[in-house]
Amino acid sequence: MILAIDVYYKENSAKAVGVLFDRKDEVIKDLKVAHVYDIEDYIPGEFYKRELPCVLKVIEQTNLKDIELIIIDGYVYVDNNKQFGLGGWLWKTLETKVPVIGVAKTSFLKNKEVVNELYRGESKNPLYISSIGCDINKATELIKEMKGNYRIPDILKLLDKKTKKN
Repeated sequence: MILAIDVYYKENSAKAVGVLFDRKDEVIKDLKVAHVYDIEDYIPGEFYKRELPCVLKVIEQTNLKDIELIIIDGYVYVDNNKQFGLGGWLWKTLETKVPVIGVAKTSFLKNKEVVNELYRGESKNPLYISSIGCDINKATELIKEMKGNYRIPDILKLLDKKTKKN
């Protein structure tokens, strides 16, 4: 099973949602929701301090032994020296037991050497794929092959909608 997680913020609270799915059929097998209050303020360069506790609240609701990999909305590395972003900190927090793939929609100038650009559908804008615990080319191929005719794979688009829904 793959676990994809996204977080939506509203003032000083957050709604974190995880969808569990099989890579073969990409149908949601289970939905996990966590509401987190009194979250950390956003600090540039330290986004993980705000988002990681929210992501972990979703993971607490799963059995990690059943998880093949985790997809997050964001980066594994924030620079070419492999300084951890959210995905790297998540992987370390999980004691390097579960590979993490970061799927970001915006580019960082500082991490161009540790991400793959992926163009899906007819989009002129790439996704930025990073990974830890698994080969970046295999991670990119997995995201490329996910169902959907547009830039964002269908299941990740659905996750985003569920995260923003009240």
